[in-house]
Amino acid sequence: MRSHFFAALIAFTPLPLLAQTSCGGAFSTFLDGLAAEAPTHGIDTDTAKTFLRSVRSDPAVLRADGSQGVFQRPFVDFSRRLISNDRIDRGRRNAQQYDSTFDIIEGEYGVDRNVLLAFWAFETDYGTFQGDFNTANALVTLAHDCRRPELFRPQIFAAMELFKRGDFDPVTTTGAWAGEIGMVQMLPRDILENGTDGDGDGHVSLRTSAPDALMSGAKMLSSLGWRAGEPWIDEVKVPADFNWSLSGLETQKTAAEWAALGVTARNGSLADNLTASLILPQGRNGPAFLTYPNFNVYFEWNQSFTYVLTAAYFATRLAGGKIYDAGTPDTGLDGNQMKQLQSKLQTRGYDVGDIDGILGARTRIAVQQEQQRLGLPADAWPTPALLSKL
Repeated sequence: MRSHFFAALIAFTPLPLLAQTSCGGAFSTFLDGLAAEAPTHGIDTDTAKTFLRSVRSDPAVLRADGSQGVFQRPFVDFSRRLISNDRIDRGRRNAQQYDSTFDIIEGEYGVDRNVLLAFWAFETDYGTFQGDFNTANALVTLAHDCRRPELFRPQIFAAMELFKRGDFDPVTTTGAWAGEIGMVQMLPRDILENGTDGDGDGHVSLRTSAPDALMSGAKMLSSLGWRAGEPWIDEVKVPADFNWSLSGLETQKTAAEWAALGVTARNGSLADNLTASLILPQGRNGPAFLTYPNFNVYFEWNQSFTYVLTAAYFATRLAGGKIYDAGTPDTGLDGNQMKQLQSKLQTRGYDVGDIDGILGARTRIAVQQEQQRLGLPADAWPTPALLSKL
């Protein structure tokens, strides 16, 4: 499984769009519309036409966009596939190799080195596979497709601006299928806003310079609200008679309040003064974590709940943390059963997003509410028993 797939659910922020050519229709007409719109984004028409001259629609991009089966895996399975002793060892070697860069990052941006190392590992396997999709083709293909044009179209004009500056080649620049570039997979707009020359050579080279990529990633996390010196996640133990309806990202209490309810750190101690949420990725019989405000910043990088939790946990392993207690989770649902569940929940008026077989945040909320209604332990973990009752 190649690591660029983890860029699949990156958290794009829709931006206000000016008058523009509609998605769909003839691809050549769409390109003409982009060139005509470019001046409203500060790009002259000739530059836009030069940028677009070699751009082609890429069916492989659309196939990749529709293939997200990896995110259907439950947390324990997903995390065990991603985290290995080899990845931990290489992460620690990279921490030593770029120690001076991480010292600067931690001093200037307050982002823990292990957080960046975890992203670097999962996004591109420490830079060894950064994606081989032509980035210009990918962005224009996804903007032309009518599924999520508002997410990708602004990235085209950001790429044009990078091209104007000499930092992007529409013919040779490659990356992930969703348009991310470099060792930590950043979109063109993120590069414009957060690109940093970490090695002091006068250029921002996210594909070839680890210091540039790491400094840029740190600046982006800082701009998204990362809080210096604070933890992001703690593994915890929860009493068997706990009120499971309190679990989930929607409920926040101070760590001290959680402790008063019987929640204890499995290792070390809790950050008593910080607000936190109790996360049960596979229900009350599986692993349990308290997540702090910095954990929410992860969702600005990637919207997959399972990816985010795995990345946050992996950062603690790189820092020397212990392997989590997997427990004995109740049997969950396979992809087809999850789609059935989502359809049933949607019929009952819940907004679960796409019927995609992925247990995302909105599906978890709906599951928990139905569990409460049916008198089941409301731990947001869907089981065949719940599906049967629905």
